[in-house]
Amino acid sequence: MGRQAKPRATEEARPEAWRCYGRLLKLFREQKRLTQTELAEAAGYSYEHTASVEQGRRPAKLEFTEAMERVLPANGALLALQEEVELAKLPKFFQDFAKIEVEAVSRFEYEPQIVPGLLQTEAYARAVFGVHCPPLPPDVLEQHLEARLERQRLLSRAPVAQFSFVLWEPVLRNPVGDAPALRAQLHRLLEVTKLDNVEVQVIPARTGAHPGCHGPMVLLETHDHQRVGYLESQGLGSVITDAETVSAFSLRYGKLRSRALNIDESARLIERLAGEQ
Repeated sequence: MGRQAKPRATEEARPEAWRCYGRLLKLFREQKRLTQTELAEAAGYSYEHTASVEQGRRPAKLEFTEAMERVLPANGALLALQEEVELAKLPKFFQDFAKIEVEAVSRFEYEPQIVPGLLQTEAYARAVFGVHCPPLPPDVLEQHLEARLERQRLLSRAPVAQFSFVLWEPVLRNPVGDAPALRAQLHRLLEVTKLDNVEVQVIPARTGAHPGCHGPMVLLETHDHQRVGYLESQGLGSVITDAETVSAFSLRYGKLRSRALNIDESARLIERLAGEQ
């Protein structure tokens, strides 16, 4: 008896959420007695796009899922999977934190190296993913980019959460991508500061040693008032729930905010730097 062939590496790499979604999509399509071509036409999508989702080769966007729910007898089953489909586009090390993040009522982040992902423009984020080592396959890069931009809906979703970002000034001077990309990114920072629930503060470069010298961190509070920390470095992420450790992070974050320029001063600095690009 010959050995069973192993799945191709590309098949093994497909997230299980995408494959489950695809199997359900096929089941509902067959219940409706539609071919893939007929389903694609009815939903307003191309055959290739629809077939790719059904085969688990690409994730379904919310608009695609809503269209399929209108055409097929899914009764909300595809919509129920949508969150898992979107989470699967994120790097695996980040997915556990992302599930907690969507339940946050407040989220505080300190970043000494790059603009935080929730505030990045598409060009800036593409440049960040583009220097990944080893290089990300093009399709994976696009998935991560899409997921990062979709996560930015957290800033304006209801119920409204409170966001605070403290950046070290060199973050604003580092020409990630190129000078035009940085200029657009600085303008993006100014735009988000107009939101009532978002604050951006900058620690001047001349400050010297401060509690943030040991790296970035994220602190959040969930709807049931649990406080959680998150650390990320070199493609690894750690969710911190130990109360004593999270308390220490909160103390450090408070110290960082006290070292930073106030909100108006920070906005003026960002605006001046944008004009220099």
